[in-house]
Amino acid sequence: MWQDKLKEIIYLLENSDVNEIDVNFWGRRFRVVKSAGVNKAPVAAPVATVAAAPAAPAPEAAPAEPSAPTPEASGEEILSPMPGTFYTSSSPDADAFVKVGDVVKEGDTLCIIEAMKIMNEIEAEQSGTITKILVENGNAVEYNQPLFLIDPS
Repeated sequence: MWQDKLKEIIYLLENSDVNEIDVNFWGRRFRVVKSAGVNKAPVAAPVATVAAAPAAPAPEAAPAEPSAPTPEASGEEILSPMPGTFYTSSSPDADAFVKVGDVVKEGDTLCIIEAMKIMNEIEAEQSGTITKILVENGNAVEYNQPLFLIDPS
């Protein structure tokens, strides 16, 4: 998964004297730049531009409705691989990647999590039907927080 490779690059940048890395992999271009923080010691603040990544939704965007709580909603949880901001679509005007009842295949994009100004597409790790969306558009999510319920049958 390209997000894991990007995390490795950010880690290497934070722990080295290098100030900028520009790489291309899996058809995407990533430029990560270390900037000085408010303190005297330099603090890594990776900033990446991804040629194929969507623009960040505007904060005043109308949030998409999460699925209504239903007692029959069941399935396996899809967890957030990182902390960040949860977005259901690539831009405020675009349709959501998935809705309750959608059938997804392994590798389909489910949402975007923005972390450190990097847009990370979260993909389905298994095929199935989305039975519930557990987070509202624009809300903060934590590592391993459940995002969706998927019925693999």
